[in-house]
Amino acid sequence: MGEVSVLNQQKDQAAGSHWLILSIVGFNFISYVCSGLPLAVLPGFVLNDLGQSSIFAGLVISSQYLATLLARPLAGAVADRLGAKLAVVCGFSGLMLSGMLMVLAIVLHAQHWLILTLLLLGRLLLGASTAMISTPCCTWAIGLCGSSRSAQVMSWNGIAAYGGTAVGAPLGVLLQNSLGLFSVGLCTVLLGLAFLLLALSKRSAPIVAGARLAFHRVFLTVMPNGMVLVCSSVGFGGLTAFVALYFGSQGWDHAAYCLSGFGVGFIFARLTSPGLLQRFRGYKVVGGCLFVQTLGMLLIWLVPSPVIAIAGGVLTGIGVSWVYPGLGVETLASTPAANRNSALSALSLFFDIAVGMAGPIMGLIASGFGYAAIFLCAALMSMGGILIVACLCRRATESNLQAIDNK
Repeated sequence: MGEVSVLNQQKDQAAGSHWLILSIVGFNFISYVCSGLPLAVLPGFVLNDLGQSSIFAGLVISSQYLATLLARPLAGAVADRLGAKLAVVCGFSGLMLSGMLMVLAIVLHAQHWLILTLLLLGRLLLGASTAMISTPCCTWAIGLCGSSRSAQVMSWNGIAAYGGTAVGAPLGVLLQNSLGLFSVGLCTVLLGLAFLLLALSKRSAPIVAGARLAFHRVFLTVMPNGMVLVCSSVGFGGLTAFVALYFGSQGWDHAAYCLSGFGVGFIFARLTSPGLLQRFRGYKVVGGCLFVQTLGMLLIWLVPSPVIAIAGGVLTGIGVSWVYPGLGVETLASTPAANRNSALSALSLFFDIAVGMAGPIMGLIASGFGYAAIFLCAALMSMGGILIVACLCRRATESNLQAIDNK
């Protein structure tokens, strides 16, 4: 009877931890819903309504990721020193302001340069707000549930991020078709307000004591893993910024379904292989994922068909699924607990660098070689990531063997 009671207690504790993690990473889900809302509708607005080039369309989308990049150090510092909850509250406040700027840009009917400026400001604020929510959500949940839940938290936080994008993109199209483009910004305002109030009601995680490393030192330590993340994330950046234009150039409809397919593949892989990082080393999982991602991008490039392109998006989502958690586990294993927000923020910074570069650089490639060439370049980057992972895996193995010999 005693053993049964202990088992039941452990099950109750596990269930409680699951719900607590879900309640925190849910904030990240909403932030990415807001990020996904304009993805399938804003490029067409910039191209058709404002008469700008594909480079400007890519810049409007990618400016969000530039802002996220610049805000990562601030998000890590605020979360490490003042608490992850405060960072998330600041993030939702920023989401509300970004939605207001988008509404103003659409309803004012001003000159095109002013509309474009307001859209860019809104995208920059949206990117900074995402930075204040995404990684702090992860460390907030780890702080409440313990470091033993790190892989689970990062896995679910990633599901929330890409799932939010998958929901947000078609929802943005639905809102535009039903109520007009301004409703996309209005929806961001309302979601930001609702979840700001909900975040304020949650309890904070304890702030970990210890020496705080300068962010540039954390950044340099994380850099090898970050370069792998860059190689993976270029594909995601190209897909989000140009899939709608790629579909349009081919005369296809339902570009948002390719983004949704990416999210479905991503979530499917995460949910069907929860113990993957426990069974295999992080670098081995990352290498396998990059191989699958390469196949997905090559499929989109080689076969000009909407169904095949959506299938390629699904395959790419499966490939991307465990890249960040695998690199995150390797990063946290070599980082003091007092700096875990800064370490994960630094790792995420490389994602923002990749996606931020993807917009204008892939726009130039598309201008010279067509939209399909974007996905070939992304496949080549993924292959480069596989080579880096092989080197990191070999170095980690040598370090472990040396540690055993020293004992």
